[in-house]
Amino acid sequence: MGDVTTLAIIGASGDLAARLLLPALGELLRDEPGRRVRLVGAGSSGMDDAHWRSRVEDAFGSADARDALDRVELGGYLEVDATTADGLREIMGAAEGGSLVLYFAVPPQVTGAACAALSPDDLPDGVVFALEKPFGTDRASAEHLDEVLHGLLPETSIFRVDHFLGRSTVLNVIGARVANRLFEPIWSAEDVESVEIRFDESLGLEGRAGYYDHAGALVDMIQSHLLQVLAIVAMEPPATLGEVDLRDATAAVLRATRIRHDDPVRHSRRARYTAGSIDGRQLPSYVDEDGVDPANRTETLAELVCEVRTARWVGVPFTLRSGKALADPATEIVVRLRPVRHLPAGMTGDPAGAVLRFSLGPDRLSVAINVNGGEDPFELHRAELEAELGLGAQRAYAEVLGAILDGDPALTVRGDAAEECWRIVEPALDAWRHGKVPLDEYPAGSRGPSDWPDER
Repeated sequence: MGDVTTLAIIGASGDLAARLLLPALGELLRDEPGRRVRLVGAGSSGMDDAHWRSRVEDAFGSADARDALDRVELGGYLEVDATTADGLREIMGAAEGGSLVLYFAVPPQVTGAACAALSPDDLPDGVVFALEKPFGTDRASAEHLDEVLHGLLPETSIFRVDHFLGRSTVLNVIGARVANRLFEPIWSAEDVESVEIRFDESLGLEGRAGYYDHAGALVDMIQSHLLQVLAIVAMEPPATLGEVDLRDATAAVLRATRIRHDDPVRHSRRARYTAGSIDGRQLPSYVDEDGVDPANRTETLAELVCEVRTARWVGVPFTLRSGKALADPATEIVVRLRPVRHLPAGMTGDPAGAVLRFSLGPDRLSVAINVNGGEDPFELHRAELEAELGLGAQRAYAEVLGAILDGDPALTVRGDAAEECWRIVEPALDAWRHGKVPLDEYPAGSRGPSDWPDER
C-alpha cells in the first residue's frame, strides 16, 4: 500500500470512536478516493483484532462507505495503558513508516497523563497529536497541559479538536459576513443590538453520566464550543483564511471577552431537567438517570451573557445558551439589528430591527425584515428571506479528520484560545460553586424554566 499516514486512535473502544470518528473516516475516504490511511486502535479494554475489524466495518457501513474499506490498511487493536511511556511507544511503533497522527479520544485527565509520560526523544519526526475537548478541567490544568504539549511538539503539530469549527459551517458564517456589502458595513455595535448563540438539543443524558455529571452544560458546550463560535462571529476580518491570520483573529476576540459587566450572578443562569416527555419518549429526572450523583448539582441547561470589549462590539450582549432535553431543538446564531431611528408619519406597525439567523446543520441563512403590504399598505409586517446553505460536503468530523491528516490546523483551537475560554467561564463556575446562582428546574420536553426569557 506504500507510505501512508497512520491514524492511531487511543480510546478506540469508546463511544466517540464508534459513533463519530470511524464513520467520519469512512466518509472522508469515500469522498476522497486518492487518500489512504493505516488505522490502528488502542485502549485498555479487552477488545481483540476481530472485534476491532468488525467495529471498523460497522462504522464504515453506517456512513455508507463500505467501498472505502479497501483504502484502509487495518492494523490491529493494541491493549495498552496509554498513560505510560511504554504503552505509547508500542502504539507509535505500529506506524511502520510514514507520518503518524495520535488521536486522543479519551478524557482530559487521561490525555494529560499520557502526554506527561513522554519525552521529545520518544516521538517520531512529524508526529501530530489530536486532542478531544475539554482541554484541561479548568484554567490551571489547561495551562499545565499546554506546557507539557509545548515541551513535546510545536503548536502547529497540536490539533485541539472542536467539530463546531467544521469548515462548511465556519466558512458559511465568514462568507456571509465579509463577502456581502449588505452585511459587512453593519457588523458592529453601531447596528447590532444583540447576538445569541444557541445549542438546544432534545436528547437527554444518553448514558454519558461518567463525563457529563462532572462537566455540565457550561463546560461541555459553552466553554468548549460556543465561545469558539462567538470568536468567529466577532473577529476582525482576517487578511487570509490561513492558520496564523485566522487563529490570531479569533484569539484576539477571546482575550477581549468577559462576562457582561463582570457580574456572573446577574448574567449567568443554570437549570436541570425533571421528568417529562419528548416526541413520545419518557425521560426521567436528570437526578434519577443512571450514574448521576445529585450532590454534584450538575446543570443540564446553562446560559451565559458575555461582552466583547473592543471598539467594534462595546455594549453588545452575546448570549450563549446550551441545554438538554428541550423542546424545539436549535443550533443557531441569531444577530439582532437595532430598529431604525425614525419612521415617516402615517406608517404603522412594529419597526423592530431586522434579524439574521444562521441555523447550523443543515446550514441555513434567514433574514427577517419589515415590509409594507397586505390590506393596509401603510402597515408594516414581517417577511423572511431564506437561503439553504446545505449540509456541506462532509459531516463535521470528516472535515476535521481531513484537516488533521493534511496537517492544516487553521480550524482547530490554539493553546492560548483554550486557556482564554476557561478564563472567561471561571467567574460563573465560582459563583455557581458557592451557591450564588440558583439551580432552576424545567420539565423535559419544555423550552426551559418558565421564568427565563426566550426571544425566539
